[in-house]
Amino acid sequence: MNEYDSNRILDLMKKINYIKTKRIEEANCYILNTCHIREKATDKVYHEIGRVKKEFRDKKKPIVLIVGCVAQAEGEILLKKEKYIDAVVGPQSYQEINKIILNIENKETKINSTEFEVIEKFDKLNLVRNSDSRISSFLTIQEGCDKFCKFCVVPYTRGPEHSRSFVEILSEAKQLVENGAKEIILLGQNVNAYSFKNYKLSDLIYELNKIKNLKRIRYTTSHPKDVTNDLIIAHQKCEKLMPLLHLPVQSGSTTILKKMNRDHTIDDYLEKIKNLKSLNPYMKFSSDFIIAYPGETNEDFEKTIFLMKKVKFINSYSFIFSPRPGTPAANLEKVDLKIAKERLLIFQNIADEIKKKYRKSLINSISKVLFENKVKNNNAYFGRDEYFNSVIVQSDEILTGKIKNIKIERCNHNTLFGKNIFNTQTKKKEFAA
Repeated sequence: MNEYDSNRILDLMKKINYIKTKRIEEANCYILNTCHIREKATDKVYHEIGRVKKEFRDKKKPIVLIVGCVAQAEGEILLKKEKYIDAVVGPQSYQEINKIILNIENKETKINSTEFEVIEKFDKLNLVRNSDSRISSFLTIQEGCDKFCKFCVVPYTRGPEHSRSFVEILSEAKQLVENGAKEIILLGQNVNAYSFKNYKLSDLIYELNKIKNLKRIRYTTSHPKDVTNDLIIAHQKCEKLMPLLHLPVQSGSTTILKKMNRDHTIDDYLEKIKNLKSLNPYMKFSSDFIIAYPGETNEDFEKTIFLMKKVKFINSYSFIFSPRPGTPAANLEKVDLKIAKERLLIFQNIADEIKKKYRKSLINSISKVLFENKVKNNNAYFGRDEYFNSVIVQSDEILTGKIKNIKIERCNHNTLFGKNIFNTQTKKKEFAA
């Protein structure tokens, strides 16, 4: 979502005659888009500003904006602690960036824009038309969160759940496709909580499925609670909806999920995965895991390992619990750091072994790959298969924007390598971990 937001900010900047530069020393305006989910996010902001100050030590100071979730969380504190910053802009105030910059150019005072005006934000951003599209393009359909998981800052930095207009989303999607997009990835803090009037995420997917030159649809990030039957059925009926679902579970223990306020059990989670696979046997899953959440016992940890082995997630993201200031979990007694690190290592080794076996099972199979771009300094092309695996192919043919049948020949931890073949039916392979 941060990438999508950054691109919309760039669209806004173009309206006041700013262009993007890859050389920081040339910048008249420096914008740092931040995420508060990562550990020590605020410290990283101050570190980055220190780097910018050093770069411009002997040059005219650029306009400096801190935007995003850290700006929302820290607000006035950032302006008081670091005088080099000219403005802080929360994620619901991106639409004001142009006005803010113009005010700063006119020697206005330092600006704190961190009010939650989601409706106004979407209304204004809908008027800013994206002139550039990537082969795989992001599209935000929903923001905010009402779940209030005890470890998460999103409800406090992004505000309550709010869904964009159904018509405006479709309009932007069609524009992205007209500009060259072949794949659209729907974004939201809880993307499957999308609800506008009588429309749900499944309704949106069915409409996107009708767009002629759109080849693939994905969505992220989901909450297990909002995986409804209509959405499950869409994974069977919509041929453009890819068979990979990123479904964060956080823990394999229902006891820990209750402590997290996740509002679902492991039985609920496994039932939804079962239902998805029963309608689409080619479905695969990725997930997020918090290891050593406060109160996690060895038994709880073993249940998380069991879940990983049972589902065989083809990709996973796992981290030791890291408290976020202002969240209910921030002051809970943490698991001993040595134990936490040991558990993380055990878990990641198991997850990596499953991932490795899965990737090896793909060798000699045929995958449909959508190619996004040519690899720099190489006669090769980069693309992704239906399961979002990175694929690189050597080719004299221009592959950008095309879907090709690729025979997978080898793999490493992160990438598949193959060759282009013609007039061959794709063959999906299951694997046993």
